[in-house]
Amino acid sequence: MISDEDREKVRAATDIVALVGETVVLRQRGNEFWGCCPFHHEKSPSFHVNPQTGLWNCFGCHQGGDVFDYVMKRESLEFPDAIRYLADKAGIELVEERGAQSRGPKRNRLVQALDEAQSFYETMLMRGRGDGPASARSYLSGRGFGSTVCSKWHLGYAPGRGALVSHLREKGFSQEEIMAADLAVDRNGRAQDRFYERAMFPIHDEQGRCIGFGGRVMGDGKPKYLNTRETPVFHKSKHMFAFDYAKESIAAKGFALVVEGYTDVISLHEHGFTNAVATLGTALTEDHVKTLSRFAKTIICMFDGDSAGQGAAEHAIQYLDKTEASLRCVVLPDDLDPAEFLDARGPEALEPFLADAAPLVDFVFDKRLAGVDLSTPGRRVAALDEMTTLLAPLKRSVLLDGYATRLADLLGVSVEETKRMIREKPSAPSTRQVPPAAPPSAPAPVDAGPAPLSSVLSLDDRMQLGVERELLTMMGASPDAWRAHAERISSFSWTDARHQAIAWAILATPDGTSPQDAVKAATEVCPDAPRILSSGELAVTEGLPTRGKVAFLLDDMDLFSSKRRVRAIKSELEGHVEADKVDSLFQEATDLQKHVNQLKSRISDMDSYRKNG
Repeated sequence: MISDEDREKVRAATDIVALVGETVVLRQRGNEFWGCCPFHHEKSPSFHVNPQTGLWNCFGCHQGGDVFDYVMKRESLEFPDAIRYLADKAGIELVEERGAQSRGPKRNRLVQALDEAQSFYETMLMRGRGDGPASARSYLSGRGFGSTVCSKWHLGYAPGRGALVSHLREKGFSQEEIMAADLAVDRNGRAQDRFYERAMFPIHDEQGRCIGFGGRVMGDGKPKYLNTRETPVFHKSKHMFAFDYAKESIAAKGFALVVEGYTDVISLHEHGFTNAVATLGTALTEDHVKTLSRFAKTIICMFDGDSAGQGAAEHAIQYLDKTEASLRCVVLPDDLDPAEFLDARGPEALEPFLADAAPLVDFVFDKRLAGVDLSTPGRRVAALDEMTTLLAPLKRSVLLDGYATRLADLLGVSVEETKRMIREKPSAPSTRQVPPAAPPSAPAPVDAGPAPLSSVLSLDDRMQLGVERELLTMMGASPDAWRAHAERISSFSWTDARHQAIAWAILATPDGTSPQDAVKAATEVCPDAPRILSSGELAVTEGLPTRGKVAFLLDDMDLFSSKRRVRAIKSELEGHVEADKVDSLFQEATDLQKHVNQLKSRISDMDSYRKNG
């Protein structure tokens, strides 16, 4: 809780003219300062600041207030955070902070120590002699970072061996302050440098003050990267590398680009992608998302293509309803990281990947289901069980309906059952993987049984399963009656891949094959064939002649197959689809819907004939 006393202390310490002047060109007119409003486009200045009252106002957009209102508007902050923002700029410790740190060094002393460490490391890199600094310069040069880039980003080298501790003590910092800033560790009762023989990447807060470091080892030591631990001024779940450099560009471009490495961010900035930031050894967090959402309408995460990247994407799903920004994903080809990609192909080659970034849910769904065998109802139910775990963090979100429908359409299962399963799952994202597809030589698993399938599969899929079994039962009983329809049967989309294999095995037998031999041929490709071929009840075709039964079942199969394709197109259009494919998909769906309507009319006529004779 921020006290009124502290709030007024921050107000008194803030020069409103200097604050506004950070981003607005102000010209004095009498006792006031005028400029073009930073909150709307205008050519003639209508924005003015009165230093005597500490207030600002715009006659154009009718916005106004005090220093806190200005910071809230400019930085997209809530009121308490606006006070903290200005307190940090003024070096004022708030009561809420002093209470938490009454036994430790002051925050501003830690920031001063870290800033001095940054200067020390810079000097060691630029002017240091010996193999260590030379190795760091060689490493950074190899990444394309010359002296100008190193100076711009305040890159440095940590020699270790107590050099920084000695330097900071000479500058008047106590051992307690040095260790509280995590610049030193206790080794056998003595403070020793935390970082040694590493290239140093300083981490700044939003105001550009050094609050921590990331160090890259020069030899074969472990860990490869070492980051500052949690301190009173540094929190890896909240801060991001280069955010101070990137935030204005993020606001201007409307999107933020999130990557994983320090060198990746620097390389992106140096190639013109100045809206790039990096998380600090942690996955994207809610605080990261909220901070970026203050400036960006879209957040594009550039994940690695490996399992770690997939896990990071799945973890981020839980933040979809925590932000109004669109969360999207990009994976670069050939396992290249952003710096490698830019060096090999140039910045122009990256633009199409960013423009084609996939929505987060599409990315996760596609990756999770890639290579997964969804050919049988049992496998689709197993996949549903896994996928609903991913969406469990959204169980109370208004977004649930849309994502549950998308998933149900992808798997051909019931939307309501999908929602029910999501709501019953624990909210923590699952790290389990969807069961891989069985190898071609392995027998397909038996269905999970009518009880679970009857509740999980969509109504259309349940009905199609019945029609498929009716059709196969008739094919097994009279193989020759179906041979003339082989081409049409080949166009069907089957609910169960085993059913398709059985149908083709029967059609592949020669003319005059007996029902017994047809069953035998089907059993060779699917051990479950005898059970499946005997599962039809033939009730739907009762009262029809043989030719009528064949036509009725073929039309039924065609109907459900076409409706399934329409659902698949709908799901594809609602997801991430290339612009040049949209028109063709719409046309295909339109043609299919006409076909569906024709089939419904024909089936209705045959059904009336069956019932009425």
